[in-house]
Amino acid sequence: MARRTVAAALAVMAGAAVGVTAPSQAQAAAPGDKDVTAVMFEWKFSSVAKACTDTLGPAGYGYVQVSPPQERIQGSQWWTAYQPVSYRIAGPLGDRTAFKAMVDTCHAAGVKVVADTVINHMTAGSGTGTGGSSYTKYNYPGIYSAGDFDNCTSEITNYQDRSNVQNCELVGLADLDTGEDWVRGRIAAYMNDLLSLGVDGFRIDAAKHMPAADLANIKSRLSNPGVYWKQEAIYGAGEAVSPSEYLGNGDVQEFRYARDLKRVFNGEKLAYLKNFGEGWGYMASGQSGVFVDNHDTERGGDTLNYKDGANYTLASVFMLAWPYGSPDVHSGYEWTDKNAGAPGGGQVDACYSGGWKCQHDWTEIKSMVALRNVARGQGVTNWWDNGNNAIAFGRGAKAFVAINHEAAALTQTFQTSLPAGTYCNVQNNTPVTVDASGRFTATLGSNTALALHVGAPACGGSTTPVTSGASFNVNATTVMGENIYVTGNQSALGNWNTGSALKLDPASYPVWKLDVTLPAGTAFEYKYLRKDAAGNVTWESGANRVATVPSSGKVTLNDTWRG
Repeated sequence: MARRTVAAALAVMAGAAVGVTAPSQAQAAAPGDKDVTAVMFEWKFSSVAKACTDTLGPAGYGYVQVSPPQERIQGSQWWTAYQPVSYRIAGPLGDRTAFKAMVDTCHAAGVKVVADTVINHMTAGSGTGTGGSSYTKYNYPGIYSAGDFDNCTSEITNYQDRSNVQNCELVGLADLDTGEDWVRGRIAAYMNDLLSLGVDGFRIDAAKHMPAADLANIKSRLSNPGVYWKQEAIYGAGEAVSPSEYLGNGDVQEFRYARDLKRVFNGEKLAYLKNFGEGWGYMASGQSGVFVDNHDTERGGDTLNYKDGANYTLASVFMLAWPYGSPDVHSGYEWTDKNAGAPGGGQVDACYSGGWKCQHDWTEIKSMVALRNVARGQGVTNWWDNGNNAIAFGRGAKAFVAINHEAAALTQTFQTSLPAGTYCNVQNNTPVTVDASGRFTATLGSNTALALHVGAPACGGSTTPVTSGASFNVNATTVMGENIYVTGNQSALGNWNTGSALKLDPASYPVWKLDVTLPAGTAFEYKYLRKDAAGNVTWESGANRVATVPSSGKVTLNDTWRG
């Protein structure tokens, strides 16, 4: 773990928080053709099971990561999950029976399960755990006593000192002496218990704070020593402990990937991404876990998060299309207080309600999982960029993706290696025809993407289309209870009456969508507004927007909410 800011340290009182990704070919059972992990942060096990059946399996996700199942300290903050009290499955997300049922249900849906695993440390205090176990900072009856912890009982202060990083206490949490045989045995017993329940892999929290040799010894004691093993070891320039030290044990997260995506999508040029990955000095692709954000970094600010709108969505599209590493898709909840725990105690009754963001289910993200699976093993072909913020590239003869991060729409003829035919742009469910030379011409709205692959030769789920009118698409983040509407100077748009404004569909959140029938050739003005649960109206800023319906077909409006 790299040194953190004070705010980040508070946010991770639990220890290092991270995401997980799918396995390396060298260190785990062959991952097959599905290497995308949905990280269901603080979801109850019963809610994870439902998601596996309803969304993750059908979309092609290979793995789901669940939050730490072990007994934890009591409290409403999310970071209580990273202060374990015992190795019993007795936390707020569900008991042993619920955990086993979740594993079995996900397996039935074709989704493997990775458990977030906290083994570097225990707690920072004393009390009674979520399963009723009493504890003090250095005494956990039946598990550990004072002699099982490292002698350094002060906080880590110097990341240039290996001993300080690996023997002292991460944000005040009692540091286990993983060099001891007893401690190694207890940790291995916990992980073997999870394996007996069907777990397919582990995300190793705060791996950087344990010597790689200690982790190798623990892994050798498992009933399946080749199990998928993913380690959090955050890169920090000039630090004593390097993430690459852990590659011998299994996969390692490449934090530089997420940090650089934030920088590029927020203010640099997408054209720079042409050699993204090992060409940027990262670890080998086959053992690197990548992500746009995780539950720690989204709060700490060193990566993008759901509040970044189109930047976040397009970065996720790029990650899933680009052949480097094994991707995590973080799926969490809205937050203002960075310490706040999950709404409803982790019970997800429905996506996009109750504060749940459900990024794994956003159309723009979910649709890319199948593309990645289809394109597995194919290198980048037919790279194109405009020297700035519009890029496109193929994945051999299997897929092609274009991203327009410019402020205006882009019309371009693209060269691909796809076979001739009609494909579905899975980003918006519209057909695209590729000619015999592998070319097609398309218009991409500002901050939108196009994605074609041979597994989607036709668009499904179609309804009767609007043949003349306007297709509204606005990227707008909301808080619980809010909805986005459009109105304008036409009767079909409510004649500027907020009570008659048209509600847009949030199914592709954060993009809200609606098709409206209008006569061909109609020039009109419009503007977006939001309403909260009490009916209070907030208009977007700026002048009225203007558009014209073409003589045939509809005008597609790809907008971003103006705050």
